[in-house]
Amino acid sequence: MLVALVGSSFTSAQSLAPRAGNAARSEYTPLQTPWGEPDLQGIYTNADENGTPMEQPPDLAGKRLEDFGEKEMAALRADRQKRAQAGARSIGGSSEEDTGAGPSHWYEHLQANNSQPWLVFDPPSGKIPPITAAARQRTAARQAARKGRGPADSWTDRSLYDRCISLGVPGSMTPMIYGNAYDITQGPGFVAIRYEMIHEVRIIPTNNSSHLSSAMLNYMGDARGRWEGSTLVVETTNFHPLIAFRGASEKLKVTERFTPVAANTLRWEIRFDDPDTWEQSWAYAMPLKRDAEHAPYEYACHEGNRGLANILSAARAEEKKQ
Repeated sequence: MLVALVGSSFTSAQSLAPRAGNAARSEYTPLQTPWGEPDLQGIYTNADENGTPMEQPPDLAGKRLEDFGEKEMAALRADRQKRAQAGARSIGGSSEEDTGAGPSHWYEHLQANNSQPWLVFDPPSGKIPPITAAARQRTAARQAARKGRGPADSWTDRSLYDRCISLGVPGSMTPMIYGNAYDITQGPGFVAIRYEMIHEVRIIPTNNSSHLSSAMLNYMGDARGRWEGSTLVVETTNFHPLIAFRGASEKLKVTERFTPVAANTLRWEIRFDDPDTWEQSWAYAMPLKRDAEHAPYEYACHEGNRGLANILSAARAEEKKQ
């Protein structure tokens, strides 16, 4: 059963600023499912957060998230929308050099109503913490292993996203130029999140079951959920190294919090803990807005897809020229 609700939505960064620690506090009480859990079900989108920098950008140095009210955000939005419109002309190429990406009016990011100046709220600096010596060593080892290889020598040189396989976590909920719809469905002891991009589905047990063996790795990791009041807390481990977020290690633990803060808005917060990759844990957040008209389309990535074949054939053509 999906419950469609309407209500107010975020319009400023102050609405998202964490209060009383890292977790958002909300006076809003959602409806309950027939089995007594908070009902988060529905279609959501974060298309309005497209173009928001992950970290505090240099031109906003010295500012705090709470310094940005509606007036300040309106100026940022106008500038970001202008830049998005300017870049849209090259998305699909031209009639002479069609990239296969389609006309720019297909895309969802051109009028994005960003709710905050940047995403990272912890550390308060708005910057991702420095990586550890172990992370630098892993990066150097990966670069050494790829020495002498080009980015398109083989289909295996391309990302899992290029190959229509997976975007992982948090990639599947990161705003992109299209495909920013999410379907949350609940049943007793389980929550399912269906992502428009790549059409992946996470089945999240909320029945206190244990994580899988550390030997069992997944592109989307192994998720386990629990309820803290009205907040769905999801802890994910066991990430496959082929899709490790920002080069994280096998110790990566990701903790998400889905908190209903208004009738049509969830605050989605994600925290990264990996002592072998970052000097401290860090987190970012954004709103997910309920929008029944934004239902996920079929993601037929391989149908008529010329992208990967063209990447490889273009690389071979460049080699012949050289």
